Parts: sequence; structure tokens; C-alpha cells
Amino acid sequence: MRYDQGNPQELRHQFWKELSASPFVMLQLDANCASAAPMTAQLDENANHAIWFFTSRDNHFAAGGAATATFCAKGHDLFARFSGTLVPEHDRARLDREWNNFVEAWFPGGKDDPNLLMLRMDLGDASIWAGEVGALNTVRMALGMDVSKTIKGGYAETLL
Repeated sequence: MRYDQGNPQELRHQFWKELSASPFVMLQLDANCASAAPMTAQLDENANHAIWFFTSRDNHFAAGGAATATFCAKGHDLFARFSGTLVPEHDRARLDREWNNFVEAWFPGGKDDPNLLMLRMDLGDASIWAGEVGALNTVRMALGMDVSKTIKGGYAETLL
């Protein structure tokens, strides 16, 4: 996969593509560094300003507020850190749209489980790193050789 390191829009597009392929992030409340936990992002291709999470009302994420998520693509060629604000999502149509068997496996009481809480993360700033290491550079790194000029990739600070 090649990335244009001078093009933040391309890196942002690639981030969404990779997150869609593997929607797992480490989410953390900014006010509680011990809160970091893996979460599954629910994505809507028409809403690139927000992502959603299902959790329980007794989970520390239920407190909401400023949060940061980190992401690593399946192929380890794209990494991201992004910030946002977690708020309760009360739109039943949104809950119905995002509900799936994987969520139901965690909430056997279904969509009306009294402990179910859907959170929306309104997205803000993001840092995205992309790089193609490749087999030859992996060997170079194993030998302690300089790879700083041979790894293709990019970095962008952007709004999501």
C-alpha cells in the first residue's frame, strides 16, 4: 500500500478505510488514564465526524467526556491517535442501524437491555502515521541498518 506523505486527505481517507476493515481501537477517557480498554467502533460511512460504541451503564466510559483512541491497522502500516468527546446517543434509529449480532452477544437482553448504553464519539483532532516497511527494510532493521530514507509513508495532523 502506498501513501502520499504530503497529502493529509489521502491519509485521512486511508484511515477510514483501514478502520472500517478492522474497527477495533483502544479507547481511554482523558480524565482517567487507567480507563484504556479495547472497544469496537461502529462506523457510518456517511458520518465521518463521529463513531459509536456500545457499552454498559456501569462501565467507566458511561461517564463520557473527553476521550482519546488509538488504532493500528491490520497490516501494521497505518497507525492513528484521535480525540473526541463521548456523549450518550439517544437516537433509537441510530441504535437500530448500528445493532448487530456481535453487539447482541454482549447484551443478551437485546436493544432494550436496561444496562445498554450507546455512546457517540464526536471526533476532533487526529494524528495519522503510515509507512510501508516491506521485507527488505525488515532485514535492514534486523541488521541495525539505517532505514530512515527507504521506508515509504507519511504523517498528518488533521481533523476527522
